[in-house]
Amino acid sequence: KRYKGRLIVRFDDTNPSKEKEEYQQSIVEDLRLLGVQPDVVTYTSDYFATIEGYAYQLIEKGLAYMDDTPQEQMKQERADRIESKHRNQTPETAKEYFQLLCSGSPEGAPWCLRAKIDMSSDNGTLRDPVLYRQNLTPHHRSGTTFKAYPTYDMACPIVDSLEGVTHALRTTEYNDRDQQYQWIQQALGLRKTRIHAFSRVNFVYTVLSKRKLAWFVEQGLVEGWGDARFPTVRGVVRRGVNLSALRAFIYSQGASRRVVNMEWNKFWSENKKEIDKSAKRFMAIDATDNVNLKITNHAETDSYLTTTYHPKDPTLGNRAIRIANQVILEAADVEGMVVGEELVLLRWGVIKITKIDQANGKIAGLEGEFLPDGDFKAAKRKLSWLAHVPSNTKVILTEFDHLVTKEKLEEDDKFEDFVNPTTMATTEVLGDPGLKTLKEHEVIQLERRGYYRVDRPYVGPDKPLVLYMIPDGKTKAMSGQSGKLAHH
Repeated sequence: KRYKGRLIVRFDDTNPSKEKEEYQQSIVEDLRLLGVQPDVVTYTSDYFATIEGYAYQLIEKGLAYMDDTPQEQMKQERADRIESKHRNQTPETAKEYFQLLCSGSPEGAPWCLRAKIDMSSDNGTLRDPVLYRQNLTPHHRSGTTFKAYPTYDMACPIVDSLEGVTHALRTTEYNDRDQQYQWIQQALGLRKTRIHAFSRVNFVYTVLSKRKLAWFVEQGLVEGWGDARFPTVRGVVRRGVNLSALRAFIYSQGASRRVVNMEWNKFWSENKKEIDKSAKRFMAIDATDNVNLKITNHAETDSYLTTTYHPKDPTLGNRAIRIANQVILEAADVEGMVVGEELVLLRWGVIKITKIDQANGKIAGLEGEFLPDGDFKAAKRKLSWLAHVPSNTKVILTEFDHLVTKEKLEEDDKFEDFVNPTTMATTEVLGDPGLKTLKEHEVIQLERRGYYRVDRPYVGPDKPLVLYMIPDGKTKAMSGQSGKLAHH
């Protein structure tokens, strides 16, 4: 935008065995979520006939040859810098075999087209790379029109030049291929493209490879490309990432060439600053692991008190909190409580404990009296609570963990060996009646539990509200309500 350029989103769909429509739709949707509007969407497959013509040009110039050396042997010969026995074949012979390759005949299957560059080069990508292979799998866009396809290394420099790309932004893992890219453009007399390299952003405990992520989808370990455990844009947005925070984070990384492994907690910490500004506050108590507190000097009739949705932003409005003489507390919050102790019920007031019922060595019930002039600061425990009434909202809290258990996967690691067996856990809680009004994607804070995004609004007792926990960058939760999985 700054330089009044055009943004091309191109799908390099050169391998019919790997390309799927869902990948492409996922990328387009991710860009839309980020507010990125391409000027044009193109496909390398639209240029297959043109690229084939350029392949013939390389053959005619004596800059490419056909080779039927078995794949493993070719790999070893390239490593040992040994020339193929076909390297000096005539353009006429190469042309015949290339036609055979493109015909889809079984006789053409063992052959591939290789660039004739420099087998003695220290740069392995210049040691006569493969440019074309036969593949009879129908292409998802061109069907069975073509029986042989260019490699990405062949197609990319050609289509970049043809589409008027001035700057090719490539991650540093392509550095060794830059010379190969430039060789193809020069050999074909194409307009040259400037290459600008930058490092990809890596995260610990995370796989970013499309192939590896596809494996998780195919194995049924996640719901799909928009799963909240996935490092896709749709995935992290579903987890509760604020788009402004995401853009700010990406901008802060810049276009550095230095490869770094980012900690997720830094990212979530920045995200928290954004979501906290507008996250309305509610309370929720574990549906089963709770203790009843009877307030003996409170009237049996129900009443309400009013408080702001957000302590720092009154413009977000007020909410009514139901108060009653029977309230429920988290069982974890009352451990070690003694008669005579004073505690604070958040947003309400101070209660003095007058009686404790025990069962199996644990506190099973409490009685106390409301102190209108109680000292908030003196009380050590400041607790979330709910009036014990039928109108409370049934809620399912969902937490997530990393998909892999190793902080940084190395090149020779088999990622399947480090798959985390438990990446999702749920907890049933009862929440404020006001939670029933929330809409999908709203972000709230459950006081003393953390931040959550609404994944499914409340429909009824059989279809409760589903909230996804949003990490806040801390290793521990806001209170003793630490949840079932690691807090990230």
